[in-house]
This record gives sequence, C-alpha cells and structure tokens, in this order.
Amino acid sequence: MPIYEFLCQACQERFELMRPMSQASEKGACPKCAQLVPRAISRFACLAKDDAGYTAPLGGSACGSCTSSSCGTCGS
Repeated sequence: MPIYEFLCQACQERFELMRPMSQASEKGACPKCAQLVPRAISRFACLAKDDAGYTAPLGGSACGSCTSSSCGTCGS
C-alpha cells in the first residue's frame, strides 16, 4: 500500500497515511487538529548505480541547472 503525505494548513502538521490507491484522492484527517486536508505533493529521488559503480540519479542530473551526472562535481 502506498504512503501519502499531507500538510495541514490550519496547524502546519506534516503527516503520512498508508492507504490503498483507490483512496489516493481522499482527504486525510490531521492527527493534531482533526482538520480534513488534501494530499500534499511529495518530492522523491530515484537513484541507481551507474556503469562505474557510483550512485547516480536516474534520468540524468539531480539539479535542474546542472549538466553533471554527479553532485560531487558541483557541490550540491
């Protein structure tokens, strides 16, 4: 089951709920103030080993402004 992230606008509580995909668009109850809130957009990263054995982001650079395939070269 996927884990969905929520951010309560009333009290700024960030929380996660595990629920089936069929309930993905349903609001979640804040555990702090019980306000029903919509799902937040979550950030994530996909990493894999490159041909040299180094961990690298899938799809190219992790930075939008960087053309390097390794954050070690730009310091980000």
